[in-house]
Amino acid sequence: MTTDVTIIGAGLGGLTLARVLHLNGIPVTVHEAEPSPAARAQGGMLDIHEDTGQPALAAAGLTEEFRGLVLAGRQAVRVLDTDGTVLFDKADDGTGGRPEVQRGELRQILLDSLPAGTVRWGRKAAGVRALGGGRNEVTFADGSTLVTGLLVGADGAWSRVRPLLSDATPEYTGKSVVETYLFDAPVRHPAAAAAVGGGSMMALAPGREIFAHRERDDTLHAYLGLAEPLDWFDAVDFTDPAAAAARIAKEFDGWAPQLTELITGADSAPVLRPLYALPAGHRWERVPGVTLLGDAAHLLPPNGEGANLAMLDGAELGGALAAHPGDPEAALTAYEAALFPRSARAATLGGPDAHGTDPDSGTIHDLVAAFTGDE
Repeated sequence: MTTDVTIIGAGLGGLTLARVLHLNGIPVTVHEAEPSPAARAQGGMLDIHEDTGQPALAAAGLTEEFRGLVLAGRQAVRVLDTDGTVLFDKADDGTGGRPEVQRGELRQILLDSLPAGTVRWGRKAAGVRALGGGRNEVTFADGSTLVTGLLVGADGAWSRVRPLLSDATPEYTGKSVVETYLFDAPVRHPAAAAAVGGGSMMALAPGREIFAHRERDDTLHAYLGLAEPLDWFDAVDFTDPAAAAARIAKEFDGWAPQLTELITGADSAPVLRPLYALPAGHRWERVPGVTLLGDAAHLLPPNGEGANLAMLDGAELGGALAAHPGDPEAALTAYEAALFPRSARAATLGGPDAHGTDPDSGTIHDLVAAFTGDE
């Protein structure tokens, strides 16, 4: 294949694509807005699914490296009532198909698998325009431009590439989460550590949810979900961490103290994460020389599928380009034919991996039933 491939975004999906292209001898460059690989934390735990993320990593030739990152015991899961009563508790017996890894560590093995210079850091895409004939121009924030014969938008929710294909924009789902961390939890936060257990813990009530993971080094990473409009959160002063934590904790009055400690005892400032989504079944007509993957293509409310789908998108797009070396348009057509129904199916999934709360449905008993398989 002689067409140059330009990827915008060095997340898991874009890097998986770059790795598969590299394995197939296809030149590729990734442009990333962040100034360096260590510019920011890369999020928390990811469960890598046996039908999506794991095959993607196998296609990237990184299964062994991935296995080396797996945190033993983290597939344990428990569901607590708001009073702290344990309603469901399943240990990690090693037979689960969704081993847990740290997102930043997974990203690093992908970065390490690419030749030096593949990722260009500090290259924030500011806009794109079609030039015709399958060529597209990218303008970066520093004023520089490039023209490419094959452009892939792997640049997330607020993709700069998406407007070449679609006028869809993410919409607020009506839910947000407030993110916190508690460090050295068994020593400094023993009650919260005991509540979370060895893997993940969930507790919910209508419009409210607490979801937490035990990460590497006994860090507890929590998400407190609230189904409220954006202007409700505008009234919370997140520039004052103590005041913000107290305001969010107030919404969980009456919950067990070992649960509310995940906000009141946090060792990090609470961070607001509004949840957005693209329309379910988002798709576009084939446009020469450009496509999307991951959140740029199918942004979902967090349901355990996003990162896995992004990696699978990258692996399948890379495989399609390798299978059609003289005809990139045939490759993009084949890729999108599988992408659209797959992402539409994923948009219907909620299940026990979902973050965020549904004010109209979903009780603690529904959550337990999701794990036990009971009606």
